[in-house]
Amino acid sequence: MKKERRNTLIQSFRYAFEGIWTGIRKERNMKIHCLAVIFVTLAGTLFQITASEWCICLLLFALVASLELVNTAVEAAVDLVTEEKKPLAKLAKDTAAGAVLFSAIVSVIIGCIIFLPYLLELAEKL
Repeated sequence: MKKERRNTLIQSFRYAFEGIWTGIRKERNMKIHCLAVIFVTLAGTLFQITASEWCICLLLFALVASLELVNTAVEAAVDLVTEEKKPLAKLAKDTAAGAVLFSAIVSVIIGCIIFLPYLLELAEKL
């Protein structure tokens, strides 16, 4: 019985990682978020940001990527239920997309708060 449970747990992790990978492969916006993660990681490494700043960046990476995956799931579920244009389907899709956009905008603002002092310091040195 325990072996069945372990396989179920392992399988659930496989499904989750498959979902993440599918989101990255198939969703344009997820690719854009991944590029942002790469650029912010490079900038953070270059400017040697603090541990607290890294934690904030990591939380924002997770927030935006997670919401993008949820948005993808909402869109797929709505499309599975109906191909017709329905007000509630539009509401579900638009609000899920809005959640991603809102978190991305706030992430950019926080990124500016974190990185602007480093950029200004670099500009003064040049």
